[in-house]
Amino acid sequence: MNYTKILGTGSYAPARILSNADLEKMVDTSDEWITERSGIKRRHLLAEGESVTSMALAAAQNALAASEIAANQIDLLMVATSTPDYLFPNTASCLHYALQLSQNCPVLDLSAACAGFVYALNVADNYIKTGAAKHPLVIGVEALSRVVDWTDRSTCVLFGDGAGAAVLGSSKTPGIYSTLLRADGSFTDLLKMSEGPHNPKPSYIMMRGNEVFKVAVKKLGEVAEEILEQNKIKKSEIDWLIPHQANLRIIQGTARKLNIPMERVIVTIQEYGNTSSSSIPLALDTGIRDGRIKRGDLLLLEAFGAGFVWGATLIRY
Repeated sequence: MNYTKILGTGSYAPARILSNADLEKMVDTSDEWITERSGIKRRHLLAEGESVTSMALAAAQNALAASEIAANQIDLLMVATSTPDYLFPNTASCLHYALQLSQNCPVLDLSAACAGFVYALNVADNYIKTGAAKHPLVIGVEALSRVVDWTDRSTCVLFGDGAGAAVLGSSKTPGIYSTLLRADGSFTDLLKMSEGPHNPKPSYIMMRGNEVFKVAVKKLGEVAEEILEQNKIKKSEIDWLIPHQANLRIIQGTARKLNIPMERVIVTIQEYGNTSSSSIPLALDTGIRDGRIKRGDLLLLEAFGAGFVWGATLIRY
């Protein structure tokens, strides 16, 4: 049987930084309020001349270098994003050209909000398991600064821009043990864009934060426990929890439900804010590059986003 291994990771965050102190000058808020409510201290935003494609390219190049896989060996490209540069062509097509990938490499964009990377990872995993691909490249990338209402203090303090990528490969021993994906469309009104692309009005993120928080903590705890039970793995065996970086309180609540101390949780929200589909691969790459995550470590990835869609992936790195 083919298993999926992570061969290399990469990430990118724009150099332009917006701190909580900067936001104090823009809306009625404070560093203390933002930190207490979310754990965020600053976020990175697109600079002039940058795009979703350029961020994805930088993250992909870093991941390819770490994996020692050449671009012409990539045989599946998946980009998870809710903020593409264009409705079409898809971001993956733009990136295919930028990376000069083979014409035999299919390209797919996937929109599953903050759970996008976990969803895309599952698709790539199944490509490897069936033998349809040997070296997929999976990317999560977002430019949420484009869709934030910078006069709405309840949302503008939360989001940032960035990209994370992973090059995958086939292995005879587990890498990815399994992935569980879940959805419940009855919650669509709690977190959504205000208008669709057909509407001439600006489209902004709208969120009923307290209600999202309650559902997120419950569902993330459930799916994490379910995937551990499915694989007969104890909570104590998890080396690192790598959660979607939406809110520090959600991260802490999920860790408590799993009896995982915060010392074994990769947290990057203070630096990047919520970068949606890019937050998990960005956090994963951070933990690998700073030496905390080592080969052989057991990782639990979990994400929750608009839809509602959520999921968890269990990986032996």
